[in-house]
Amino acid sequence: MSDGIMSKAATMEIPISSNGDTGSLPEDDGLEQDLQQVMVSGPNLNETSIVSGGYGGTAEGIIPTSTMKGSGLHQAHPSPVGGGEEIVRGIAVEKFDIVKKWGINTYKCTKQLISERFGRGSRTVDLELETQIELLRETKRKYESVLQLARALTSHFYSLVQTQHALGDAFADLSQKSPELQEEFGYNAETQKLLCKNGETLLGAVNFFVSSINTLVNKTMEDTLMTVKQYETARLEYDAYRTDLEELSMGPRDAGTLSRLDAAQSHFQSHKDKYEKLRADVAIKLKFLEENKVKVMHKQLLLFHNAISAYFAGNQQQLEQTLRQFNIKLKPPGAEKPSWLEEQ
Repeated sequence: MSDGIMSKAATMEIPISSNGDTGSLPEDDGLEQDLQQVMVSGPNLNETSIVSGGYGGTAEGIIPTSTMKGSGLHQAHPSPVGGGEEIVRGIAVEKFDIVKKWGINTYKCTKQLISERFGRGSRTVDLELETQIELLRETKRKYESVLQLARALTSHFYSLVQTQHALGDAFADLSQKSPELQEEFGYNAETQKLLCKNGETLLGAVNFFVSSINTLVNKTMEDTLMTVKQYETARLEYDAYRTDLEELSMGPRDAGTLSRLDAAQSHFQSHKDKYEKLRADVAIKLKFLEENKVKVMHKQLLLFHNAISAYFAGNQQQLEQTLRQFNIKLKPPGAEKPSWLEEQ
């Protein structure tokens, strides 16, 4: 039976050991978190729909038929008075079916999840894909740390530039009011103004770095991880309906059982197709994400290195050339806020 169920050689059904090993997550916390995910998406009763795929599913398999707004029924076209009760009754039946299907699906998935966690069941594992997924999550955590540190650097350096600006103004004022030290105060004022200008240029580069890493982490990577979550949900559903089919197959073959077996086979095939589609989607997104990550980080790390090196070497020309190289434009003097401030 299991040979016909497994889809590809890369995917295998791994039994859970009876010692209740739950992997890296603590058993109680991990189980509670997954159960919350199972229960978080209930059926949407504001829209009359026929839903397949259960909790956490996508828009696939949803066939809208009408919409309920507020507490009453708003019809786009008038209908005979005598048909009103039939329409309301039909909508009520559809909604009952939605709740029933959602409840059955949630029950099966919860049963499967608990069975896996307590070592009484098996789960399908694509070892290569799940290794890539875990690597992505670890990479995202490390990039988030870099992003946090880069933002802290921006904040601290902004304070330094502001202090240099104020100090330059103070030196310039004293140069006008202290004839005996006019030259000394004067060239110190010019030095602070130059440092301030170069600091704002550096901040423009660092902020561009921060903005790009933020997009990579919180948009590009997060989008892929959303697909991963859908895949993990589909995997749980697939194994739940696989287990259901296996249990029915081992039972007696009377007329009632054969009918339920046919229905279980149909449900299993539907969830198998959904699981395999999402598995392919995740594999493609991981591939493109890796290519995009390398391209983005190559550019941003080069920018960061060149800008920092030029600033601390006191090479104003190289610093400005770096911004031109990466098409970073600063706002002109007198703008409402410095150009290097990241848009929040």
